[in-house]
Amino acid sequence: MKKYISELIGAFALVFCGTGAMTVNEVTSGADLTHVGVAITWGLIVMAMIYAFGEISGAHFNPAVTIAFAYAKKFSWKEVPKYIIAQLIGALLASFILWILFPASEYYGATIPFIEPWRAFILELLLTFFLMLVIINVSTGSKEVGTMAGIAIGGVVLLEAMFAGPITKASMNPIRSIAPALVSGHLEHLWLYIFAPILGALLAVVSCKLVKDDNCCDEGC
Repeated sequence: MKKYISELIGAFALVFCGTGAMTVNEVTSGADLTHVGVAITWGLIVMAMIYAFGEISGAHFNPAVTIAFAYAKKFSWKEVPKYIIAQLIGALLASFILWILFPASEYYGATIPFIEPWRAFILELLLTFFLMLVIINVSTGSKEVGTMAGIAIGGVVLLEAMFAGPITKASMNPIRSIAPALVSGHLEHLWLYIFAPILGALLAVVSCKLVKDDNCCDEGC
């Protein structure tokens, strides 16, 4: 249960702080936090939660990452549904609390693309591809390794949120999009934020197998 509770708390923290920053930016009309502040918030909370729970659950906090690790044979398939349920519960709790705290918000950090859905799908796929590429090279699937893992992964999240946030909100995480969508009622184009990250993460695993040794994704890239 410790692993599932860690995933729940970590996902809660990610969504509460990340979409919370977006919500604060929305209700204050971007007067203080700004887009840069939102991107930094995302990067820092990801980094913090990796250091907090990496040794316990692997600090996935993302169904796309969990599925990709299982596909790479670095994580048990039977654990996938349990991890995803824990992640989803944590994300929903966070969005619900934001709904209570900020009734004036319309979106609560919901991911709505500012470009055509098919273009947003490609962008989200690539963003998750780059993120998973870093994750799979600094972790084992069961736990994060090395003192730089949190900095590397958090840095990629910050980077991608910085430049892609204004276009697609840089989700890279199905539950990060599902929770605020359900609370806000903005379900439009939610499908792309579910399938694009999963496909992008799986492609990162395939690329790992192409450029590393044959057993790289069995023993760790």
